[in-house]
Amino acid sequence: MKVLLLKDAKEDGSGQDPYIRELGLCGLEATLIPVLSFEFLCLPSFSEKLSHPEDYGGLIFTSPRAVEAVELCLQEDNKTEVWKKSLKEKWNAKSVYVVGNATASLVNKIGLDTEGESCGNAEKLAEYICSRIPMESLTVYQKIPHPGIQVNLNSYYSQQGVPASITFFSPSGLTYSLKHIQELSGDNIHQIKFVAIGPTTARALAAQGLPVSCTATSPTPHALAAGIRTVLQPHNC
Repeated sequence: MKVLLLKDAKEDGSGQDPYIRELGLCGLEATLIPVLSFEFLCLPSFSEKLSHPEDYGGLIFTSPRAVEAVELCLQEDNKTEVWKKSLKEKWNAKSVYVVGNATASLVNKIGLDTEGESCGNAEKLAEYICSRIPMESLTVYQKIPHPGIQVNLNSYYSQQGVPASITFFSPSGLTYSLKHIQELSGDNIHQIKFVAIGPTTARALAAQGLPVSCTATSPTPHALAAGIRTVLQPHNC
């Protein structure tokens, strides 16, 4: 059974996207199509803030892109050595919160210890930390449509037909892809099981009038695969 995931591919230690692997173990043939690209913003300001951990009570990483922003700041401002020698240790003396295990793994790679990844989504993490520290927000990237959305979706539908399930990984991904999916699916769109990676995306689907067949219990490959399997293969669960 064929399922479509609207996300970019991320290889793990085995050289395979973990979502592809987990769904394959459930007997599902998954295809990934990226629907978002990212533009980094305010990096000089962010770099300056990273240089002064004494001004803050901690860091909150909301996505892997936020970690990429840190890496770009360190590379472009030649701060890699000072990060290793002092800044990393100073930030590690504070709380470093993350949304999800994928982000936690990347934060760990730049030498920071994390907490909060087990919360599962941004809403629960906010509840976890909101009473602990005052917060200052800085947007370091913005989401834009992936330039290949339409071409890639056209190719998928022409070669594989209407998928049994489509998983959305963000409200933005839904916004940028829904029109194309509706046009390509036609009357068959009612056959598709729509799945959300979390509650925020599920609400965005519902706001578009789409039935949400499943919301992953946590934003992980295993949880998503289990949810999709329950929806598509209920007698095998």
